[in-house]
Amino acid sequence: MPLPAIFDRLRLPVIGAPLFIVSNPDLVIAQCKAGIVGSFPALNARPQSQLDEWLHQISEELATYDAANPEAPSAPFAVNQIVHRSNDRFEADVATCAKWKVPLVITSLGARTELNDAVHGWGGITLHDIIDDRFARKAIEKGADGLIAVAAGAGGHAGRWSPFALIQEIRRWFDGPLALSGAIATGNAVLAAKAMGADFAYIGSPFIATHEARAADDYKQAITQAGAADIITSALFTGVSGNYLRASVVAAGLDPDNLPAPGPEAMNFQSATGAKAWRDIWGSGQGIGVIREVTSTAELVARLSSEYDTVRRAICG
Repeated sequence: MPLPAIFDRLRLPVIGAPLFIVSNPDLVIAQCKAGIVGSFPALNARPQSQLDEWLHQISEELATYDAANPEAPSAPFAVNQIVHRSNDRFEADVATCAKWKVPLVITSLGARTELNDAVHGWGGITLHDIIDDRFARKAIEKGADGLIAVAAGAGGHAGRWSPFALIQEIRRWFDGPLALSGAIATGNAVLAAKAMGADFAYIGSPFIATHEARAADDYKQAITQAGAADIITSALFTGVSGNYLRASVVAAGLDPDNLPAPGPEAMNFQSATGAKAWRDIWGSGQGIGVIREVTSTAELVARLSSEYDTVRRAICG
């Protein structure tokens, strides 16, 4: 199946993952100008009224850029919507996205037909993130246009399965837009995702260590100093298994090798230590070992693009 025409504007088959707390308009705009999809969680805009301001800023700056660069316009941007019933901002956030006709909506924590219908109503496209084939089928049944396969090794709430297994199972029955997430931090890995059958690489953690990201300097430096062995997996911090930087767990006064078992009592760690998931306990994927310095978003995408082109030429001639 041909990809929707909106993706023709990508100069590299990459979607910048929405990073809770970290993604902001500056990062999204820089990603889109560099030629990849930029995205942010709607919940990052607080209070809710700020979402309208952010979408105004992003839409206006990208329109100005496109007018000045008609030969290489910006890539589309996306807003991540948490569709779980516990999100009391859901309806207001969807209405704001409708006002600005957001071109791509990434949905998480449940699939809802009414959201897909709403996005299609204003001409947008929905991509739903999933961790296994069963959830993938449910998302498509409820009207999602495409999927984001979150494999083992991804930052935050990662999947459990090898990317090979996950992509293979989905491609047995689905030929629509498909992105792969999980420890992708080089152009070589982007091409590998394509070779496995994905249309896009979904990259998050490397963008934490960029100038535009809304992350603490200590967080950015920790990304540049860590590798796969510095990522721990635990369900303690949110009740759902996720990947986090060991250094942030230590800084919170906890022993990464002897964490309490997940459960209601263990969740009291927040009141006992003052640490909060995402703000103090930093999410990260396993692919950060190649991120050695804090750079601009443009420089990071340029590196990915150069590596991608080099290895593609070496393999394909």
